[in-house]
Amino acid sequence: MEALMTKRALKRMAREGAYETGQYGDDAKVRRLPIDVRERGNAWNPLGHDGAPSNPERDQSYLKTIKPKSPGQAQLMEAIDEKNLVMALGPAGTGKTYIAISKAVEALEAGRVSRIVLSRPAVEAGESIGYLPGDMEDKLAPYLRPLYDALTDRLSVKRMRALMAEGAIEIAPVGFMRGRTLNNAFVVIDEAQNCTYMQLKMLLTRLGWHSTMVVTGDPNQSDLLPGISGLADVADRFEAVSNIAVVRLADRDIVRHPLVAEMLGVL
Repeated sequence: MEALMTKRALKRMAREGAYETGQYGDDAKVRRLPIDVRERGNAWNPLGHDGAPSNPERDQSYLKTIKPKSPGQAQLMEAIDEKNLVMALGPAGTGKTYIAISKAVEALEAGRVSRIVLSRPAVEAGESIGYLPGDMEDKLAPYLRPLYDALTDRLSVKRMRALMAEGAIEIAPVGFMRGRTLNNAFVVIDEAQNCTYMQLKMLLTRLGWHSTMVVTGDPNQSDLLPGISGLADVADRFEAVSNIAVVRLADRDIVRHPLVAEMLGVL
């Protein structure tokens, strides 16, 4: 009889409860799933069997406040809370930029600052800005992309766009920072190893009243010619200033794939 029934009638009867879903077996539940998902079984589910996240340590983006994953990260977060100027130096994958931007978002949402200013140098690393299509803003967009990624991880895209439209979040290359005074702001200078000594001096003196500035970078990964980067020199000089925190992260603070720490140990 079922073979003679129309497809529409079968759907109607299913909606009205005429058929029990269990009678079709488990195959009907996974028929439209990719093969690799079926092979993994329950491992594909983002929630564990008890309803809890299968890897709660990776759910940082859903938390209002982040938690340190290493002693170095804990030191950096404490320094940002206590000092108005923080230098965060360390290898790739230690969370320097992510922690700085997360703290900036936290301060903005709490009303401790009225805006976030994010800046990084647009230094060519084997590429040329000129070949990129569009106007100057379009050409610089790829260099500022990591900042957008960190922001959208802490804010929804809609929320980030709204704050940028209001001027509460500003992302600008280093060259656009000269002559400004940044009051009531949380300022993050990213990839500072690609700044010269004079550029860093200019950026650091932008700090205004009721503001916090975090400078991040890895002196060992500069795209400038040897001896041009000013980050290491500035950090060494600031070690003697009690009101400035210089936090040096190490390979043990890397929170990316374990191979990153191993690679950096031999490269």
